[in-house]
Amino acid sequence: MGPLAGVRVVELAGIGPAPFCAMLLADMGADVLRVDRTEPVDLGVRLDPRFNLLTRGRRSVAIDLKRAEGLAAAKRLVTRADALIEGFRPGVTERLGLGPEACLALNPRLVYGRVTGWGQEGPLSAAAGHDIDYIALAGALGAIGPRDGAPVPPLNLLADYGGGGLYLAFGVLCALLETRASGRGQVIDAAMVDCVASLLASTFGQLAAGTWTEARGSNALDGGAPWYAAYETADGKHVAVGAIEPKFYAELLRRLGLDPASLPAQHDRAGWPMLRERLARVFRSKTRDEWCAILEGTDACFAPVLGLAEAPRHRHNRARGTFVEIDGVTQPAPAPRFSRTPGAVRAGPALPGQHTDEALRDWGFTRAELASLRASGAIAGGR
Repeated sequence: MGPLAGVRVVELAGIGPAPFCAMLLADMGADVLRVDRTEPVDLGVRLDPRFNLLTRGRRSVAIDLKRAEGLAAAKRLVTRADALIEGFRPGVTERLGLGPEACLALNPRLVYGRVTGWGQEGPLSAAAGHDIDYIALAGALGAIGPRDGAPVPPLNLLADYGGGGLYLAFGVLCALLETRASGRGQVIDAAMVDCVASLLASTFGQLAAGTWTEARGSNALDGGAPWYAAYETADGKHVAVGAIEPKFYAELLRRLGLDPASLPAQHDRAGWPMLRERLARVFRSKTRDEWCAILEGTDACFAPVLGLAEAPRHRHNRARGTFVEIDGVTQPAPAPRFSRTPGAVRAGPALPGQHTDEALRDWGFTRAELASLRASGAIAGGR
């Protein structure tokens, strides 16, 4: 079920943003068929496949795209698909024979989604890179971290997932909507450097207005403001406060027992060091749980800083079902939520090629054709 039920997507197996996009589409009900290689690929990371959550919710077929028979099989899938997504360097799928021109010739309604770090063209387009490089070039990395230290990468959330996977999914769905009206497919170029720049729209607006300074750790939302920061508690844990608006800031001070008259004004930047010291002193006076009892659920804009293992156990996340357990693995539930057609995790991660025969039959291949493909070495995996 789900809002994307009936949509068929071919995913050319890769890493990072493309699998995340495929996971999002599958969570929402799309029939996403992952085309894996027939031989395992060494990515330098050893991970039990059942923990590779980005591959959840969809079936996997193993096809050797370098064999003529395998390429022909993949092209047949393209003719049955609404969309194809890939995350290789520019030119790779063209060399395989599955580039946009070849695929759109087979299926003029196809939405062809591509995600790369630097984009399909430009002086850096052929270079290798990772999340940290793309957010560095877009301006995001330089804005994150302490004022007196080096920039700090925010995991790989911004480029790989927020910029790459989410924007690719957005682009694919936009194009699918347009195809309903025009009857024509098109190509989506989701470059992570472009997409991270898009995420920075508000910050660039503040920079142009003169309300954002390039000095890292000196602004309202980058840890510079003492009322938008994390503080250590008596038990060595941390809490987060984000009391931006005056009424919420006043509520925070009231619940902390601080007299505003004894403190610098909220937006007096010269007074921020003193205000931060006072807040830090107060927060160190109680444990994290004690502060939760005082501040959680109020308009002080407060939350405990939870570890990854703690987050699924928090009462709010439990009440909302923010996390689910599939095959013994705790993981985030599909988001966002729909009132009539909710998404769901239909299955845990598949082994490469686990559903080769089953899925290909569902996509129109006969048993005799599958036997021929297997005899030629073009397919492998589950029967």
